[in-house]
Amino acid sequence: MVSWIGHIRRITLTPGANQALLRKRGFPERNLHAKACLERAGGSFIEGFGVAAQSSTAVEATATLARIDGVRRGFAFEGAAMAMAIRDALPLGHRHHVSDLLEAADEHIYMIHVGVGWSFARLPRPLRRAAAAGLSDPTLTWLALDGYGFHQAFFHTDKYVRRQYVDPDPPLPTHHHPGYAPRVIDQGIGRALWFVAGADPNRALRLIEAFSPQRHEDLFAGLGLAATYAGGTSSDELEELAERAGSHRPALAQGSVFAAEARTHAHIAQPHTETAVRAITGLHVTEASAIATQSRPSGHTVDGQASFEVWRRRIMQRWAASPSRQPDTDRVKDGS
Repeated sequence: MVSWIGHIRRITLTPGANQALLRKRGFPERNLHAKACLERAGGSFIEGFGVAAQSSTAVEATATLARIDGVRRGFAFEGAAMAMAIRDALPLGHRHHVSDLLEAADEHIYMIHVGVGWSFARLPRPLRRAAAAGLSDPTLTWLALDGYGFHQAFFHTDKYVRRQYVDPDPPLPTHHHPGYAPRVIDQGIGRALWFVAGADPNRALRLIEAFSPQRHEDLFAGLGLAATYAGGTSSDELEELAERAGSHRPALAQGSVFAAEARTHAHIAQPHTETAVRAITGLHVTEASAIATQSRPSGHTVDGQASFEVWRRRIMQRWAASPSRQPDTDRVKDGS
């Protein structure tokens, strides 16, 4: 039974369901399939947020969210993580909601880290550290900034996408490698571009081209993740997107590999996941997931670089060297 406090938390904290509508955001409604995929993602996020806002414990929230169908469940846990992070930041109750959620729902570890980053955009700066306190993995902690970047591009599209704004003082989930933060934020912005473009690869490419060239690689990585995880378009169009990515195809593939691992680890891979991974990387979902898990480093720093960046480079290298990938794909020249 939901407590009255939980009910109040849900009412006062949970965003309105219309916030996930493409029309509300001013994003194109390309066709019914694309619209359904993208709005399903946003709606599931809000649903998960509401569940976590009202639940007494992370275990209770996890039990409820586990009943959501697989195509939507990852987004719901992302929203739940945002709610738990906000609860950790507020001066009421305990400060281990996020760590409890990570323990109760380890299979959704990636989306939980991303969801925590959403809270950074909604909390005053002094409260952000408390929101991120439950994150301890030195590599995955960076995913919080992916979530922050997505939020900013999704809700402040004119500023972050059309005017290509760069945060001069971004939130930092870790004190290690602070100069790397804008790179991960750009990956989140790239992920949001899939939604801003209405799951239209051609429109997404035009959006990326408007950014300065040094930002393209990170934007393509985010785009590959969203196109694979959320879906919304055909295999043929994704193959064309991969070809047109040119020298940034390895980054696009790296994002797709991330998505494959996130869904595989959570046991919620969908038919569209396999289709997208195959079209973008030339691999099967299980192959892509294995590349991600086998490449992941430990520690905050590897050879002077942020471990998250080293992870990305290793994935690109191993993908480029994979014998089962499509043969016409550019190879990665550097990495760790």
